[in-house]
Amino acid sequence: MVSVRWRRREASSSPTQADSNDASQTAFVTKGNLQYAVEKGQNNSGVSYQEVSGAPVETRSTLGYHVGPITIIFLNLSKMVGTGVYSTPAAILAGTGSVGLSLIYWFIGFLIAASALSVYLEYAAYFPNRSGSEVVYLEQAYPRPRYLFPITFAIQTVLLSFSSSNAIVLARYLFRINGHSPSDWELKGVAVAGYTVAFLLVAFNTRISYHISNAIGLVKLVTLVFVGITGLVVLGGHTRVKDPTANFHNAFHSATGTSAYGITNALVKIVFSYAGYENAFNVVNEVKNPVRAIRTSGSISLLVVAVLYMLANIAYFAAVPREELLNSTQIAASLFFQHVFGSSGAVRGLNFLIALSAFGNLIAVLLGQSRLIRECGRQGTLPWASFWVSTRPFGTPLGPYFVKWASTMLMILAPPAGDAFNFVVDLSNYPSSFFIFLMALGLYLVRHRRKKLGVPALSPKEGGFKAWDVAVLFTIAVNLFMLVMPWYPPTTGATGGDVSFWYATYVVTGIGIIIACFVYYAFWVWILPHYRGYRIRHEKLFLEGGEVTHKLVKVPLHQLELWDQTHDAYGRRLIREGSSDEEGSVAGSQEKSTLVAEK
Repeated sequence: MVSVRWRRREASSSPTQADSNDASQTAFVTKGNLQYAVEKGQNNSGVSYQEVSGAPVETRSTLGYHVGPITIIFLNLSKMVGTGVYSTPAAILAGTGSVGLSLIYWFIGFLIAASALSVYLEYAAYFPNRSGSEVVYLEQAYPRPRYLFPITFAIQTVLLSFSSSNAIVLARYLFRINGHSPSDWELKGVAVAGYTVAFLLVAFNTRISYHISNAIGLVKLVTLVFVGITGLVVLGGHTRVKDPTANFHNAFHSATGTSAYGITNALVKIVFSYAGYENAFNVVNEVKNPVRAIRTSGSISLLVVAVLYMLANIAYFAAVPREELLNSTQIAASLFFQHVFGSSGAVRGLNFLIALSAFGNLIAVLLGQSRLIRECGRQGTLPWASFWVSTRPFGTPLGPYFVKWASTMLMILAPPAGDAFNFVVDLSNYPSSFFIFLMALGLYLVRHRRKKLGVPALSPKEGGFKAWDVAVLFTIAVNLFMLVMPWYPPTTGATGGDVSFWYATYVVTGIGIIIACFVYYAFWVWILPHYRGYRIRHEKLFLEGGEVTHKLVKVPLHQLELWDQTHDAYGRRLIREGSSDEEGSVAGSQEKSTLVAEK
């Protein structure tokens, strides 16, 4: 039997900002051992049914509603077009062994991203009032064991919330402008400075942050279009490049052959290059009509980027000899400019545009991942809720911004400069593949639960969306492949990978992080409460700026029954008619509970 419990609020004599972010009426639907909050936000989206152990819905976004169709396009485009297409072609060519297979891999990357995009869209249709993408979707797909995935994902997200790879490539291209070969510490110093500037630009105003992202995104788009058009001119034989079709003769011939390690490493780099198609899902609650907006603008951004990626790689192969490209590590675009334009000042200017592209990626990632980290904080699984959730004093998530800055500084300065880029790319990919695999698999669980609840499917006009099963299954298969295949060693030995140490170091590190998260969960939620005589419960809190968050609290066993009787499913204290509302109220507001209705 499904029970629905309604919580009503009476008008407050002194309404506050916090009051406006609490629903005037909330329904709680019970099915089995799960409870769902039925709520509607102010971003013109439909009603959501979400399991209450996750973060509560913020019916009004305290970050505002500054994300429109253009911003969605450039949020995604700026994250995708960062350093990948300019820095990974050599590694992808080396892994696939041939020019032809390399180009096919770039198209496969588009299919992978498009399939995963549809999975994200269906989740967004179910939970249109929650920013944070994977944070929310894993939380809702796997609500039991309670708090397991919020805790696990929150820890690994904070630990891996660095953007050092893109900061390093930014520094490398800045040095290429002057033709200087930097020492390791020169490279690290410029990377630190570049990321610090990006942090300062987004820390003080949300609207201006999006304007900066859009402006740099436009420059990035124009730059990539220029590279693609120049490549076509090169193929036409109208530049200084001799025999521009040389690399396309016997395009599928491989002098070195392919290996399981090579094709897997190439796929890792492809996935890294397309990462960003999901960036707009991190800001869903800041978008009006989010599903329709992201379905259109997100698809446009992915399609445009995929076409430009293909044209850019054709341009590289037309201008740069194959062997030189293989030895270029992370400066493929710079070699392209050098071969086409020589050592003129134009090359320095074009290298600056690539550096600006990397810088724009840093800003786009800061904007998106700060919301993801903030949502981890709203789940209550991280200590000091106000640090993660508060948007004061500038209306921006300063806490998550600072964490990303600090972790990036550490990852820039700690690893050897030569290995930092490849190791960080590989390390960030493995846990990501694990969670996307679970997220795609969990979509079937969410569908099943909604069917049992009798929740009606929404039409596309109403903000509904359902991914094709073939796309969901393809996403599951690709990420399962990414979890298994990295164990296969390179043909050149244990240290013959794309780093100077053991090839599977990033795999073991990624698995170690995931296992450590599970161990921490078991210790904190099960072992300690068992021996110390308490249980974990979530409590709904309102911060001074109107932000809504959960806080996980320890309730002694002898008080557990009273706690459950005096708090609703969201952990908000119930004030019954005729009682004092001093405790548990927000700025003098009052609540009253009503009877449980059976449906």
